[in-house]
Amino acid sequence: MYKISGNKSEIIDPVTFAELVLQESDIEELLRRNIEIISEDEKSMLIVGQQVQNVHYGRSDLTAIDNNGDIVLIEIKRDRRDIEGRKESFEFQAIRYAASYPTIETPDELVTKIYAPYSEKYREEFENDALTSFELGRRKVNEFLEDSSAGKKFNNKQKIILVASDFDEQPLSAVAWLNSNNDDMSCYKLIPYKFDQDVYLTIEKVLPLDNYDDYYVTFLDKVSSKTAPTFTSSFT
Repeated sequence: MYKISGNKSEIIDPVTFAELVLQESDIEELLRRNIEIISEDEKSMLIVGQQVQNVHYGRSDLTAIDNNGDIVLIEIKRDRRDIEGRKESFEFQAIRYAASYPTIETPDELVTKIYAPYSEKYREEFENDALTSFELGRRKVNEFLEDSSAGKKFNNKQKIILVASDFDEQPLSAVAWLNSNNDDMSCYKLIPYKFDQDVYLTIEKVLPLDNYDDYYVTFLDKVSSKTAPTFTSSFT
């Protein structure tokens, strides 16, 4: 990243979240409040859960539904060192947590098990205090699914998003292989920079790769009669 002043540039080197004295929970809260950072737009995902626990005490960082009606598990690590220092691999941890989500078959079940407790915890962020947590959660989920035209496609598949400031090669290799076998996992880098007292983030989607065909500049279909090739037969 460069700071430009007139015709002069000043390089700004990335820092780590550890150097900023930020914990994984701080990144989690940032994404909880600003999920558009790792989505196409503000309305493409709805956060419905935080630190959701399954019966074997596995805790997923953030849970969302996307505009296809699918449940999305979002797992966060601060940096490469945190990933490499774990006994259990980053991607396998996420897969293990995500394996509980196919059991949620209806929007009401999602609300009962995940979104109602979440909306109760963050009650001050929601309007309409007269509703119970379940009623509030049901209304928000149904509105989101209706706006996305995804109500009848609820949770047909599950997705995983891994977030860190950097990744080592093993999670990226595993995620690439899983995607090649029709799983749906994404990796995003959140790279922090500090200039004076301000902190900036650059967001890089590492995986899955976009279709390279989208970047190719194609030729015009229409061929001029002046440039069109002519062929003559050599046979008599």
